[in-house]
Amino acid sequence: MAFEAQEDQDEVMNEINMTPLVDVMLVLLIIFIITIPVVQHAVKVELPRASSTRDKTPPDNLQLAVDAQGQFFLGKQAIAADALEDALREQAAKDPQPQLYIRGDKKVPYEHVAQAMTAAQRSGLTKIGFVTEGGKR
Repeated sequence: MAFEAQEDQDEVMNEINMTPLVDVMLVLLIIFIITIPVVQHAVKVELPRASSTRDKTPPDNLQLAVDAQGQFFLGKQAIAADALEDALREQAAKDPQPQLYIRGDKKVPYEHVAQAMTAAQRSGLTKIGFVTEGGKR
């Protein structure tokens, strides 16, 4: 008889025990009820308003080309080497300051390109770039 009584209790339980799940949900609910008022009691600060319009116009691009003979061209105008620094100083005084792009011919001696870079640095231009052509190697 003892064997028959144990066999009746060995049946598989078909239902999920919901009591632990309900207990966990109640604990989470209590935690949220306690923490939400703490989060909402922040220090009230009146933030300043700012406009979203741009104040300055974008700077112009300034092209400085050095041809194969070492002649300088500011934009499309030829310019003498001794007048280059003064012309660049005028451009550097603009607000906003233009970006200078130096284009050097591949046959020009490096000395002329270095002279253009030195004139740009002495004139006060801060944004200087080099223009090259991409191609096959």
